Amino acid sequence: MTHLFVKRVVLIGLLIIFAGCQSGTQPKFTEEQIREYANALYNQQLFHQSVAEYEYYLNHFKLDDKEAANMNYMIGDIYFDRLHDYENALSYYLKIKYLYPESPNLKEVNKKMVSCLERLQRSADAQQVLEESALLDKSQATKKRPGVVVAKIGKREITSGDLDYEIDQLPPYMKSQLTNHSKKVDFLKQYIATELLYDTAKRKGLERDRDVIEAAFQAKKNIMVQKLLQEEVAQNVNVKETDVEMYYKANQEKYADKDKNGKIVKIKPFEEVKDQAMQDLVRERQKEAYDLLIQRMMRAEAVQIFEDRLK
Repeated sequence: MTHLFVKRVVLIGLLIIFAGCQSGTQPKFTEEQIREYANALYNQQLFHQSVAEYEYYLNHFKLDDKEAANMNYMIGDIYFDRLHDYENALSYYLKIKYLYPESPNLKEVNKKMVSCLERLQRSADAQQVLEESALLDKSQATKKRPGVVVAKIGKREITSGDLDYEIDQLPPYMKSQLTNHSKKVDFLKQYIATELLYDTAKRKGLERDRDVIEAAFQAKKNIMVQKLLQEEVAQNVNVKETDVEMYYKANQEKYADKDKNGKIVKIKPFEEVKDQAMQDLVRERQKEAYDLLIQRMMRAEAVQIFEDRLK
């Protein structure tokens, strides 16, 4: 009897401790605060951080199935559209498909799954998803990203967050031209036109056209090469101001004013041409690093070139 009593006391004590721990895990902030913070992170293009907060929102607050499905869909879209992380995007779309099958976004989820699988070079799996669900309509029931709705294509919403992101992908000289309202409206119309043309091309099956497939492969290859060069060459070239000054002194004639006969009239001071000299030195060092990289690769792969066989 004493032994049983002790066991009960211990059990009650554990329950009290557990309850105390549980009470300490209550969220410090409200649902609205976390959601607004996550939206702010997204709008500042801190996409990884916004995903973390949206996940916190999912895991720490009691949401109904519809809202939970919408939140998972939003996270999936961030991975897909913003981070181009198609594996993580696919995992969230699968979560909706299997855990929230009543979601109004299910049709769009299936299409996004197909897009993820195509980008992951899993065309057979993509085809299976298409065959399992005849889902070709473009409807989308809920807003998928933070921001006000600035346009609609049918039921598909385009938000200010979408537009800001697309503008941010432009080269600096193009972004600088989109500072007023009318220019942004023109850009939005062009963006919509591109989406409509893309949708039409997909309906015609042009993604399976041999020329499109080959061009897409070549584009992908070029992007991969540029990414590798950025990692292996561009990021490893460090230039100090003292290096630039030494380069300038060794190449002063390059930055001199000359007459029509090529005779030096004036040597420009370093401060006047410092930026140009830095660009020239960086470009020169990048070329040297590129040449060394290619030479190393050619040795490693035992490359042979038979120049005498070329006509």
